[in-house]
Amino acid sequence: MAKFAAFFMLFSIVSCSTDKVVDEEALSSFLDGKELVLDNVIACAASNLNDNKVSVFFYPRTGASNIRYYETIDTLVDKNDFKNYKTLNYPLVDLFNGYLKKYEVEGSTEKWVIVTYDEGGKTHLSNPIHLKQNSKPTEYLPTNIMVNTATDMPLFAWEDGKYKDTKIYFQVVSNVQDNLLSGTYTYEKAFRYYDLQNVVLNITKNAPPMLKSNNGYRFTLMGVSEDNWVNQFSIVDFEIE
Repeated sequence: MAKFAAFFMLFSIVSCSTDKVVDEEALSSFLDGKELVLDNVIACAASNLNDNKVSVFFYPRTGASNIRYYETIDTLVDKNDFKNYKTLNYPLVDLFNGYLKKYEVEGSTEKWVIVTYDEGGKTHLSNPIHLKQNSKPTEYLPTNIMVNTATDMPLFAWEDGKYKDTKIYFQVVSNVQDNLLSGTYTYEKAFRYYDLQNVVLNITKNAPPMLKSNNGYRFTLMGVSEDNWVNQFSIVDFEIE
């Protein structure tokens, strides 16, 4: 448990500052005249284990630029009306050596948030993400993952925690240098490295390496609800036998 907490503190509080700069520009104004690609930024959010911040995670595809974060004042407004979103300039934080990124945002109020970036001459937007840090804090489960390491294609299986509305599971296999080896999504509560039979979305850029005996690796899991809130977060370290 101590190892899990220590790693998550690095994973979630690696930024030195969460100072924000408020920009009153509405998302609707920013998007005016641009060619849009809706629901095309892979993103989700989780409440942190050890502080009152919320981590907003996203995957920046190669070529993404002008990354921006927008939020509503609360959850009572229309999440689909871009006039309700204002931009805030939180610092960006790298995860898995920049393969993923995140914002560490102030978490006193639940709200809707959207991440945008430019790519290929178009502006891409995430689905609205429902922050639920007060009503449904992310559950941290360090022991819910079962790992079969008797092969260089280890099998990972897991169970849900107390929340039963998880729709999809995001898995990352990384090495001790924190390099992402594979990033995949499944609807099933199982993943075999690197078998894509049950994978519904794959963000792995290059063919991942074979795992070697006596090398240290890490498996990170997020269980995500339909409105992109992380219900559960788990990490396990493993070695191939």
